[in-house]
Amino acid sequence: MDLPEDHHFPPDAPLAVLTTQPLDRVLDYRAPEGGARIGDFVEVPLGPRKVLGVVWGPAESNLPPARLRPVERVLDVPPMRDELRAFVARAADYTLTPRSLMLFLATRAPGLFQGQAMRRVYLPGDAPPERMTDARARVLAVMKGYGGAALTLSEITRAAGVSAGVVQTMAKQGALIEAETPRDTPYPRLDPARPGKDLSPDQAEAAARLCAGQGAFGVTLLKGVTGSGKTEVYLEAVAECLRKGRQALVLLPEIALTAGFIERVEARFGARPAEWHSGVTMTERRRLWRMVGQGGAQMVVGARSALFLPYRDLGLIVVDEEHDSSYKQEDGVLYNARDMAVLRASLAGAQVVLASATPALETWVNAETGKYARLDLHARFGVAELPDMRAIDLRAEDVPSGRWVSPTLQAAVEARLQAGEQSLLFLNRRGYAPVTTCRACGHQVQCHQCDARMVEHRFQKRLMCHQCGATAPIPTACPSCGVEGRMHAVGPGVERLDEEARALFPQARVAVLSSDLFASARALKAQIEAIAAGEADIIIGTQLVAKGHNFPLLTLVGVIDADLGLHGSDLRAAERTFQLMRQVAGRAGRAERPGLALLQTHQPDHPVIRAILSGDEEGFWRAEAEERRALGMPPYGRLAGVILSSPKAEELFAYADALAARAEPLLRIGAQLFGPAPAPVARVRGRHRVRMLIKAAKGVPLQAAITQWTAQLKPPHDLRVAIDIDPQSFW
Repeated sequence: MDLPEDHHFPPDAPLAVLTTQPLDRVLDYRAPEGGARIGDFVEVPLGPRKVLGVVWGPAESNLPPARLRPVERVLDVPPMRDELRAFVARAADYTLTPRSLMLFLATRAPGLFQGQAMRRVYLPGDAPPERMTDARARVLAVMKGYGGAALTLSEITRAAGVSAGVVQTMAKQGALIEAETPRDTPYPRLDPARPGKDLSPDQAEAAARLCAGQGAFGVTLLKGVTGSGKTEVYLEAVAECLRKGRQALVLLPEIALTAGFIERVEARFGARPAEWHSGVTMTERRRLWRMVGQGGAQMVVGARSALFLPYRDLGLIVVDEEHDSSYKQEDGVLYNARDMAVLRASLAGAQVVLASATPALETWVNAETGKYARLDLHARFGVAELPDMRAIDLRAEDVPSGRWVSPTLQAAVEARLQAGEQSLLFLNRRGYAPVTTCRACGHQVQCHQCDARMVEHRFQKRLMCHQCGATAPIPTACPSCGVEGRMHAVGPGVERLDEEARALFPQARVAVLSSDLFASARALKAQIEAIAAGEADIIIGTQLVAKGHNFPLLTLVGVIDADLGLHGSDLRAAERTFQLMRQVAGRAGRAERPGLALLQTHQPDHPVIRAILSGDEEGFWRAEAEERRALGMPPYGRLAGVILSSPKAEELFAYADALAARAEPLLRIGAQLFGPAPAPVARVRGRHRVRMLIKAAKGVPLQAAITQWTAQLKPPHDLRVAIDIDPQSFW
């Protein structure tokens, strides 16, 4: 990493290549004919295969070049810039992830080996058709309407309503010209000069401060109540970034939010930005990966992995709903996209905007201590007012057995139905019921591969394991005792709540929003648009509905079980409950009509419930911060999780005990080691799981100590060791 990115290795010179294969080291090769530069994407032999890699620096071995295998070829894409190589290396070092796995995240685009793909297009020709027909006239009209731009066969046939034969005949006659052009083309240019929405004085001041900070690294918390216009404010920062000729990245926590946000961007800048998430086709992923490196994509809207794209000049990163737990990747490479966004921006000289109505405690503390700047939007935009928030004390309600909607909440929903307004019933549980049990013997149906109960999904007529995704038919007889007709669903999920709502409000139109009920992002988008247009009276949803959606007719939010997130010993239980309840309550009253949020609870005097109802957010964060400080927990201390897994339970526990007995490298930095102990979910996909937890003071060299500790003992074959720096969950 010491050589400049334009350093050139002449032909046959030894060089080091970092491949995307699971090897935690670079490999030495000979430069190909024509040489290679630092950062070049290359194809190299590895055993009998050819794999993707990046020229990382000078060779690390002393082998003579004649004994090194040559690089097969340099790929026809821009080299990886120093900034991205440094990000890959720093992110790997921080998360204790092999650099090759981090590089894999940065090269997840199909077709890199194939070079630039071409496509067949048609342009207006010089000769008129030999015989004019209505179909040929429509084709010429389409070509003229597009200003003579190159169009594909499918684009012409769809726009003109003609068959492919009509177009091909016109090409033979010279009325159209057939040509080959690159398939991966630049994205339409966004126009930052287009006027945005009129901003309130608070919004305008916040936007001006975000714009003034462009051009150098810095982090700003943009905190605003739900409906306060945070998006319009940070889009002005995007406009300033584009005016400076730099690229902008906006991270969203859910694909479901993408469609509505893209439309707002298009309205602001006159063109659609590039998208990067699992719902995008492989063809479009290849195009975006190539264009972002060439400067052909000004703005990217994407999921957390968009951080690893090869931007040519990244000037702004926005992390919307920055508190959201989905920014932490829990499988494979374990990283928090919010923290990695700050790291990448520091290397790129870019600004970071962390936007949230309920920021993560770590972000709030960084803003309080002056590490981050902070901008506040205190009021909703326009005439909208914040909803009134009240508790329904379930101890005083006469709720019939097997029912989950209290009489008070039922009356509130009926009042909205009569007024032609929408109600949202919120329950953060997918499926019909979390447990299926036998009334004859008490057996609970569990997953065969995991120590987890199967969740009934009655809409799909299946039981599903939410750990591994395994499914099974809903049994009519008990799998344990064989008795027929005694299987019973215990507890509510959104599907069961849907059943109850239809019984309580038979004239109402009920819609369920849950991620498992939609086969595609397009289907989910269509349902959200239908709800926003008033095609549902009652919405039943999981946490999916708490994130960024705007339903103008929604005036009532009923939280079925506000106590759900308070159970257990999760470090962040109070924080997450507070965030989720405030977020979901914020869906109500976002237009002219006032909103009401009712929280059903058995613990109305719980400190978190009181904080939610009072709206004293700053008081809640201060109290939560003081409790963490007293315990030496994040953000005032460091945590690292150690997850060991193996198909052999006895071997797993023996290794875990042996590793725990060698904790001297951790003790030297004053860290504490807790465990080993069976994980809360002790078996997933047939693998037994053991957890350990490391607690250390802030500022100690935790990663170096963990590396020394784990290097002492080689794990047996098929035993995996995963290190989770700054864990967000403890399952």
